[in-house]
Amino acid sequence: MSTGRSAIRVKPELRDATESVLGEGEALSSFVEQSIREGIERRRNQSEFITRGIAVWSGENLPPARELLFKRQHRIRRAR
Repeated sequence: MSTGRSAIRVKPELRDATESVLGEGEALSSFVEQSIREGIERRRNQSEFITRGIAVWSGENLPPARELLFKRQHRIRRAR
């Protein structure tokens, strides 16, 4: 992790709103770091989701229909 500091300019209203939701003893910098980590994770998940969706629509990685039917029948038998 980098120990350098970058100035992030935000409107005073946004800073005030952020500071109003900080937990007891929580630093603004840790809140910002956690928010960035969550944003990165959310974007990665979204990208992977879109990639999987495109693969399905394009017909890539689709199991044969017989395999899908077998799995469905197996689930139905287990549920009974």
